[in-house]
Amino acid sequence: PMSTLPDRATALALMEAWTPNLSLRRHMLAVEAAMRAYATHLGEDVERWGLAGLLHDFDYERFPNDAQAADAEHPSEGVRHLRTLGYPEDICQAILGQAPFTGVARESQMAKAPFAVGELCGLITAAALVRPSKSVMDLEASSVRKKLKDKAFARGVSREDVVNGATELGVELEVHITFVIEAMRGIAPTLGLAGPPVP
Repeated sequence: PMSTLPDRATALALMEAWTPNLSLRRHMLAVEAAMRAYATHLGEDVERWGLAGLLHDFDYERFPNDAQAADAEHPSEGVRHLRTLGYPEDICQAILGQAPFTGVARESQMAKAPFAVGELCGLITAAALVRPSKSVMDLEASSVRKKLKDKAFARGVSREDVVNGATELGVELEVHITFVIEAMRGIAPTLGLAGPPVP
């Protein structure tokens, strides 16, 4: 294994090479931002947590895993590739652990975080895009809470994962939502969620 972490530019190039889809790229960048923010908040390794977020779905477009196979397709194929590149095992475990069907336990805080923020980033993005501003800058946590209760909204988002993820991470749901919105605001232009250009 590598003694040093791969740098972000290398990881980003890998993610983009495997993921032509812009909205999926943006999802990974949102999760990366939330992961980095949590690492900072918890006094953990920001670069390491960031890489786990940036790459957590990098194989999803190539290997969507509709059957939810435990050790084939996403995320297992991607992790096999990361291991050949010498990615640290804790990052690999965190990426495997985000998908309940892999059966990989989420033991470290770093492993709990992608699961805790992944679906929530999707819900926040969807909630921002239905606003008149199409922006995360004026999106409140209370609004996201309402969308969480509305099962017809963004059906693809697992409500259970959002709630369980916050619990596992040991963060109150409202605080968790506010924290992730704040992290996403930091890169809103990159996510296409900064709203209309200022005239």
